[in-house]
Amino acid sequence: MSRDGGKIEVITEFQSENKIVKISVKDNGTGIQSKYRKEIFKPGYSTKSTGWGLGLSLSKRIIEEYHGGELFLVESSKETGTTMQISLKSE
Repeated sequence: MSRDGGKIEVITEFQSENKIVKISVKDNGTGIQSKYRKEIFKPGYSTKSTGWGLGLSLSKRIIEEYHGGELFLVESSKETGTTMQISLKSE
């Protein structure tokens, strides 16, 4: 995302029929190239020159292993940005 004018939108949804909470996070950045989409959740993967590349892999692990949910890429394009979704079972 650009440092100026970047936008992040958070959308929540509750599906009462299966008691699933969905949290979608959408940005207006440059998107993730299709050739990298299988790599983004691997520890150490980053497109930045600095940093550890642990953000998405750690988030996915916490959501899936500790909360029994899912974290996945919904869509990504250069024109519209990226949308990620967290899906959690409601008690």
